[in-house]
Amino acid sequence: MATIGMKHAVLWVTDPQASATFYEQALGLEIKTSRGDAVFMSSPDSDTDHDLGLFRAASPPPGQRGVGLYHISWEVATLQDLAAAKERLTAMGAYVGENNHGVSRSIYCHDPDGIEFEVMWEVPLDLYDPADPENVALDLEADMARWGADHPGRGVGPTA
Repeated sequence: MATIGMKHAVLWVTDPQASATFYEQALGLEIKTSRGDAVFMSSPDSDTDHDLGLFRAASPPPGQRGVGLYHISWEVATLQDLAAAKERLTAMGAYVGENNHGVSRSIYCHDPDGIEFEVMWEVPLDLYDPADPENVALDLEADMARWGADHPGRGVGPTA
């Protein structure tokens, strides 16, 4: 199983609104949502939840990261691929967490240098229900029973 490409980047920044203004002017990105100290942006023609996330960086304690890369997200084609990635990355000792974001299903890992990355499956638009809960525990078995283990995600499905 290989990823189908990079999905989004998330940055720690000093001022998410100022950074959003910069990326609006520099790259033509548009704000999709803003939640407290986080701004999520996408290109105008993108159908994804976000291409760029901007999170306010707090003053980090010694030895922790401040401004800079938070994580990069890699997309997989199916929930079965996500389950296989979770199993493989857990066996490698790289797995650190997971989340059902509503719009996507994600696992989080660290590379050998401690750089965080996400492996995710984005819910296709024809299956997405905005009433579904978000930021809750991931239940891949329930999602595979609901949609099928091999159902293509948003980036590879009929609406891609």
